[in-house]
Amino acid sequence: MASNKPAPGSLKLSPILDLNEASVLHGKLMSMRGSDVVIDASDVERAGVQCAQVLVAAARAWAADGKSFLVESASDAFDKTARLIGIDAKQLVAKEI
Repeated sequence: MASNKPAPGSLKLSPILDLNEASVLHGKLMSMRGSDVVIDASDVERAGVQCAQVLVAAARAWAADGKSFLVESASDAFDKTARLIGIDAKQLVAKEI
C-alpha cells in the first residue's frame, strides 16, 4: 500500500548564516513547504539571529501544517548560538501529527 505522506526534503545549511543568508534560507524553506523537512546544520560555522528566527518560524509553520521539521547534525557553533539567543532545540523540532 502506497503512503500519501511525501518523502522528507533535506536542506544543508550554509556555513555562514548571516543577514544576507536569511532571505535565501526563507526562500528555500518556502519552496519545501508542505513536505517533511530535515535540516542538516553540521557545517554551520556562524549563525546570526535573523536565520535563527527564520528557522523557528519555519518550525512553527511546519507544526501548524502537521508536518515534521527536524534540525539534525547541528555543529557546535549552531548549538552555541541557539543557546546564547535563548532558543531551545525543542522549538526547532515540530512533532509529527
